[in-house]
Amino acid sequence: MIDTIAKPPGIWQQAVAKTITFMVTEDCQLRCGYCYFIGKNTESRMSFEIASRSVDYILEHPEIFTEKAVVWDFIGGEPFLEIELIDRICEYVKTRQAELSHPWKDNFRFSFTTNGILYGNEKVQDFIKKNHPYLSIGVTIDGTPEKHDLHRVYPSGKGSYADTAKNIPIWLGQFPNGSTKVTVSSADIPFISESVLHLYSIGIKHVSINVVFENVWQEGDDLLFEEQLVELANRIIAEGLYRENTCSFFSETIGKPIEGNHNWCGAGKMLAIDSKGNFYPCHRFTPPSLGNRQAISTGNCFDGMQGNLLRPFLSLDRFSQSTDECMRCDVASGCAWCQAVNYDFAGSSTIFERATYLCKMHKARVRANNHYWHKLQRAINKYA
Repeated sequence: MIDTIAKPPGIWQQAVAKTITFMVTEDCQLRCGYCYFIGKNTESRMSFEIASRSVDYILEHPEIFTEKAVVWDFIGGEPFLEIELIDRICEYVKTRQAELSHPWKDNFRFSFTTNGILYGNEKVQDFIKKNHPYLSIGVTIDGTPEKHDLHRVYPSGKGSYADTAKNIPIWLGQFPNGSTKVTVSSADIPFISESVLHLYSIGIKHVSINVVFENVWQEGDDLLFEEQLVELANRIIAEGLYRENTCSFFSETIGKPIEGNHNWCGAGKMLAIDSKGNFYPCHRFTPPSLGNRQAISTGNCFDGMQGNLLRPFLSLDRFSQSTDECMRCDVASGCAWCQAVNYDFAGSSTIFERATYLCKMHKARVRANNHYWHKLQRAINKYA
């Protein structure tokens, strides 16, 4: 176990960092029911040659990649299935950044989101110990065993909770402030409150939780969602859990009229690279992540970035894709969208048509959020 968390010098946390995502594999041990990644396979694996060529192109073109800091992100599938490849890539990144005296050499992170099944593996642990000061790792655990195993299952249908949960203490020992990512769809709304409380009880202090962007919602789901969030809010406040724990469903910044015209999604400002070296504005614009539309590539590691293909993404804003109702909405702040879902489900092959499947769910969240902050303030004042 690592006793202290050393942090490298740099400004990556304060700066607006470039996120560069390597899709090192399209394979995964699990077949999660809500997963947007529909093309899992064992064949599409990134080679070191593609990875290193991509790194070289990016680092040798600072006039294109002008951000002051970078997050080198690794996903799959399940990224830790390719830990030996990832280790080579990370060593190459560190070496090349130093050789070029690149501005990122002191301002970078290696980021991972993992299902946690291989977290205790010896090779994974060796990698973590070697790179710990530069790592950000999130382990996905959905809550109670019942909620987790509702969706996060092996191809056989067997749940994966036990295989993930056994590695949570190791992860938290190395990353005490680690955050988990919880996903909610229609079927597991009834488990939200107990699941967040369960995650707190096993030592996870920061729960990042969101509903799926796709059109899966049933009539009345928003009311059940609100009930669960109100119940969760009441428990967090009554038990004083707000002092050390957070849940992303509750935020002081949501539920207000729109301010500004910025795009919610970062597609285009990010860069994703697949196993063939193709560039994408986000990993969700890759072929395995789209069910109805063709993937949109913005270049490759051989020919470089294609500005004309990227330009539409950089011109995206709220006004250019939102409905009049969305623009006039008095609780619009915090209402999220995924650019790739917009594209995949639009009436035509455009990225300028916003999907509004989450409208009722967002409004339910706002009502529960208002309840949370009002009740929390009363509780704080009572004991002040």
